[in-house]
Amino acid sequence: MSIAYIIPTYNRPESLRATLRAIEALGPHDAQIVIINNDAANEVRVPNRLASHVPITLLAAPSNMGAASRTIAARVASAPWLIMLDDDSAPSSLGFLRGLAHASQQVAAIAADISLPDGSRESGGLPEVFVGCGVAIRREIYLSLGGYDPTFNYYAEEYDLAARMIAAGYRCEFDPAFTVMHRKVTAGRSMNTIVSRLVRNNGWVMHRYAPEAHRIQATVSTIKRYRAIANRESALRGYIRGLSDLRSSVSSQFRQPLSIPQWDRFTGLAFARAALAAAFADRPFSSATIVEGGKNEWAIQQALNELGCHIGDGKDDAAVKRTATGIRVIGTLSRGSALNALSALANKSRDDTRTLSCFGSVQSLALSNAPRVL
Repeated sequence: MSIAYIIPTYNRPESLRATLRAIEALGPHDAQIVIINNDAANEVRVPNRLASHVPITLLAAPSNMGAASRTIAARVASAPWLIMLDDDSAPSSLGFLRGLAHASQQVAAIAADISLPDGSRESGGLPEVFVGCGVAIRREIYLSLGGYDPTFNYYAEEYDLAARMIAAGYRCEFDPAFTVMHRKVTAGRSMNTIVSRLVRNNGWVMHRYAPEAHRIQATVSTIKRYRAIANRESALRGYIRGLSDLRSSVSSQFRQPLSIPQWDRFTGLAFARAALAAAFADRPFSSATIVEGGKNEWAIQQALNELGCHIGDGKDDAAVKRTATGIRVIGTLSRGSALNALSALANKSRDDTRTLSCFGSVQSLALSNAPRVL
């Protein structure tokens, strides 16, 4: 299976070298590396090929294009699958190649299981929204959809592209054999800049793709979410700037609303329904406490309500413990965040209450030492 590693970089030479060493350690395989330098002021020096004989092509972006510079690299690549990395992330093995070779033609992207140096998983994304530092995307589909939107620069560009994939009739899948280590270099990161872009860019996504019946509520929820993050990260200045940018620009954004079923897939509601229904069929429950709330917790609440499950607040946890049919549910549809929370709860061993998420359970962690999809 021929692949092309797509790596944008901006003045992080040591990090880029570490990423190339990690790819080299995978050994010889049918691949090419295309590096796109977003920093015109600093020259990037790399060899023509790795010691494993994987060739390297170095390109220069005309300006700092952020994630959209990947499109320049994608046009030069010749492989059918683009392995999107950052200059601080790399696959841990070649186990993902089998999944690429056997993927259905309806699969536009395959998301990786992304780990961090502390042993936890990368947060972000949704069941059909990948994280940009570890995903395989079909080159033909990526280019036909226009690639990443350059107006986003960085942050939420994956959500925008994933929505367009769903609208075009494709889907994103997760492959646990696709393991990526994200070293997550923090140099040069400004939380005010990050929060500013998160507010503006996610607001654009809601405006562009939310069905009319959901557009206002989705936008309001997004704004509230990033206000809470700004408070936590001491980045209120960035939040205010991002909110101002959103207000001044949202009217100029196009509208391509997804259908309700497509929107349910995009938000993770369809995934939550299926996962919790399967858990219910395996072992029915009548009450639940949602813990470790996070991204799109509302979808988990809705799926539980549709099952006729009583949902209590944190004060009802004691009652859940006393009920044989009570459960705890991790309240996030970000795969990494959910599995991090499950691991933490498994290590605590608080009691025997059944604890699960839409991606696995404490019990499955204990039995197999690896989460399973319910």
